[in-house]
Order: sequence, then C-alpha cells, then structure tokens
Amino acid sequence: MKVSRRAALSEDERLDALGRLLTDTEIPMRLRVAGVIVLLYAQPVSRIVRLSIDDVIRDGETVLLRLGEPASPVPDPVAALLLEHIANRDNMNTATNSASRRLFPGRRAGQPAGPDHLSALLNEVGVPTAAARGAAIRQQLLELPAPVVADALGYHDKTTSRLRNETGGTWSRYTPGDHAKSPTGRVPQGTSEVGSPPVPRA
Repeated sequence: MKVSRRAALSEDERLDALGRLLTDTEIPMRLRVAGVIVLLYAQPVSRIVRLSIDDVIRDGETVLLRLGEPASPVPDPVAALLLEHIANRDNMNTATNSASRRLFPGRRAGQPAGPDHLSALLNEVGVPTAAARGAAIRQQLLELPAPVVADALGYHDKTTSRLRNETGGTWSRYTPGDHAKSPTGRVPQGTSEVGSPPVPRA
C-alpha cells in the first residue's frame, strides 16, 4: 500500500477534523465513520470500502476493527459511532442489498460504495483523504515501532520503515515483543475523548 507524497495534515488539523466528525451530526453518518477510519487508522478509501461488518469485532465491552493483526482497539466515542453506523447503514432498503454485510454498501447488489465517490465526499466535508492518511500514519510512527504499525494497520514494513525515517521517529531500534496492546485507547494530546488507535498495513 503506497502512501501519497502529498503534504500531510498537521497534528492539530488531524485532531480538529477528528473532533468535527465525532460531534457534527449534520455530516452524514457514513462520511463521519469513513473519515474517522482514515484519520485514526491511516486507511486508504479503496480499502475502507472493502471492509465488512464482520471486521468489527465485539469482545465484551471492547470493540475492535480488523485491519491487520492483531485487530485494532476502537476508542469509546469512535466505537459508539461505528456501531450506530452498522445499525443504520445506507442503501440497505432495497431487496438486493437487504442482507449486505458491507460496512459501506453501494447502490448495486453485492457491491461496496465507490471509493472515488466516497473520497470526493470526504474532501467536501474537510477530510482530504491523502493528507489525512499521511498525518495518521506519521503520528503512529512517532509513538510505535514501524513493524507494529505495519502489522496492525496492514502496511508493508518497508513503507512504515521509510516513513519512520522521514518523520524522525525514535523507534529505529526495536526489540520484538508484546507491543500489541499500545495501538489504541491512548488519548492524543489536545483531546480528552478520542483515543489514537494503531495503524493499518499499506
């Protein structure tokens, strides 16, 4: 998975966009959820539209999103939004789509939403997908070893290693071990509600 060379959002811009998606009920639910997945987990829209509701895992009170291995924890406010979206997905009223398990069903039976169309809509609500994704992956690499980020978010390890070097991350030396618990649930600086989850594989 390649990460665009387009300039990433600043961390303040990323957190501002994240806060807006979590609180602005005027923004359509599917755009709020898709945008949050980009901003937290650095996922490309082409991959987001392929997610199914089976990729959202409930383990007691915990909600996980399967993007890589292990599945990434979903912070509470995001989990609530994600579960509400699943219960009220768009394009589910037609007979052909009534049993769809797509997280973002398209208008055609069995097909997901179109990635280009969804990306354009996200740009319209203030989430430039390439820049948002770049900001999310770089923030993860400042806090976690590149191999952990690659596994959790579905990125190629060469991609995360290169980006880590570009961002000046401190994880240039890394001892394998149980680092899987840090990927989500952290509350990013500057926000009291949103946890910063692990990053996907690209």
